[in-house]
Amino acid sequence: MSDYFSPYDADRPLMLKCSCGRDHTVAEHEAEAAQARADATRTLRARSEEADFQAYSNAFIEATLVKALFPQDAMRRRFLRAVGRTTAMAAIGSVLPIASLQAMAQEAGKGGANLEKKDLKVGFIPITCATPLIMAHPLGFYGKQGLNVEVTKTAGWALIRDKMINKEYDATHFLSPMPLAISLGLGSTATPMNVATIQNVNGQAITLALKHRNNRDPKGWKGFKFAVPFEYSMHNFLLRYYLAEAGINPDTDVQIRVVPPPEMVANLRSGNIDGFLGPDPFNQRAVYEEVGFIHLLTKELWDGHPCCAFGTSTEFIQKHPNTFAALYRAVLTAAAMARKPENRELIAKVISPQAYLNQPEIVVAQVLTGKFADGLGKIHNVPARADFDPMPWQSMAVWMLTQMQRWGYIKGDVNYRQIAEKVFLLTDARKQMKAIGESVPETTAYPKFKIMGREFDPAKAAEYARGFPIAKEG
Repeated sequence: MSDYFSPYDADRPLMLKCSCGRDHTVAEHEAEAAQARADATRTLRARSEEADFQAYSNAFIEATLVKALFPQDAMRRRFLRAVGRTTAMAAIGSVLPIASLQAMAQEAGKGGANLEKKDLKVGFIPITCATPLIMAHPLGFYGKQGLNVEVTKTAGWALIRDKMINKEYDATHFLSPMPLAISLGLGSTATPMNVATIQNVNGQAITLALKHRNNRDPKGWKGFKFAVPFEYSMHNFLLRYYLAEAGINPDTDVQIRVVPPPEMVANLRSGNIDGFLGPDPFNQRAVYEEVGFIHLLTKELWDGHPCCAFGTSTEFIQKHPNTFAALYRAVLTAAAMARKPENRELIAKVISPQAYLNQPEIVVAQVLTGKFADGLGKIHNVPARADFDPMPWQSMAVWMLTQMQRWGYIKGDVNYRQIAEKVFLLTDARKQMKAIGESVPETTAYPKFKIMGREFDPAKAAEYARGFPIAKEG
């Protein structure tokens, strides 16, 4: 008997009484669930409108006025220490219309900018990685920026790529390596693309069929068949990295197939694959369906690794700079809300329905809160199982390029930094985060990372790419 119940699971038969155990019908349960989702949406909107938006606008105006009156840092600090913030604002307000300026700033934030295009189509794959992009729709964040956005569920990553190249989508949910690959013409016509933000960090896992519960050592996985969502994905690169570190050649010792995320659980159930390194919520859905178990979270391989991104074409940015900035702010506002643990259960209610993820709410909640069953009888509490740090660090792009080179997707020498800086818009991200009042890390664009205990220094990328004992031959 499953530990889970989902009133939203279309694959399960209707019952006269609700199997949640309460004395009501499934129809009544559905009505209650719909009401709960509506309540969650209202609560999240209120949190955004009453706290974040006004606080960001007001703080920005106040800080700008103080800086204008006291341009020297030392003088400004002495003044604020001497009189305090409240007295300082009262004194400045006696000669300058602070309230009016704040009202004007909020009005501008509601779409006062001169937008080149207001009706937009934005693609997404129904996975939790797209949480900020998805939740911005029901919570009205696009509308606050003066945009009318249609978020469009899409069947697979190749279709996302094609629709972006053909200009059927204005912007999209990307796998973070995809804009690099498309810009370089890998697997498609070369079309300059950009990563505006990282949609999520972590948020993936290696899930195996239950028949392998006693075969947890990857050294024993020769002959296995694995699924990943796309060749140019962190899923593919991290799976290859993990296998190779165990002495398994991912090109000769196992099979790695591309399978759209919504089809992964069905393929695991039918025995077409032994496991997958895929996005959530499908790792948790395999546990829910009792067909698989979570072998490990990719957080254990590289804590804070990028997964998916939000981006668009370079041409769209050039032709629609104000629209792009407005879209950027909407997605960043959603990411800031998604980062707060206290919002995660409410967000799960908002994004679970058919129009978005079409998943049982309990599955999505386990992913977002990090309190989850692993399919082997254990309950885990990993708050950072999925997170939503939007910074598109250019060293992340450099690492992806080293793995494309390692596995033969890119031939010859690579100008890592040149490509990373063209595609990953770190400066734009910092600018737009400041515009919505978010704190911005001022570290180098090229921080170092540790992957499975080995340091990656982007300054030594070529040496790193050549330093693996298992790589693509030739």
